[in-house]
Amino acid sequence: MELDMYAEELISHYEHPENKGEMAKPSAKMHEENISCGDKIDIYLEIEKGKVKDVKFQGSGCVISMGTASMLTGEIKGKSLAEIEKMDKEKLLKIIGVDPGPVRMHCATLSLRAIKKAVLEYEKKPIDVATKEL
Repeated sequence: MELDMYAEELISHYEHPENKGEMAKPSAKMHEENISCGDKIDIYLEIEKGKVKDVKFQGSGCVISMGTASMLTGEIKGKSLAEIEKMDKEKLLKIIGVDPGPVRMHCATLSLRAIKKAVLEYEKKPIDVATKEL
């Protein structure tokens, strides 16, 4: 029953996404694609004083990738860049409340990978292995 509730929330975010749109002058921007399924996302971050002041995304893809992008963008507003750098797959799964399984995990992690890469690029840091493997 509880799993259904989380799945319904993910579907709701897919159908009525939060933070969807472009940003005119982002502090950081990143494009990511999932070649195996065709999901695509562009992340736009407005960063101020080391924190995410605003975030937007544009993209196309399945319920899992786009629903997760909506939920995750809401979660990172106000977070410090250091907090975002520490985010991992386990944290993401807690946010969305659904384990998509090994076959669809790449759909769920698409937006997190884009966000983390945007933050690391903004900070002029190399992309770490954990981020590449999301």
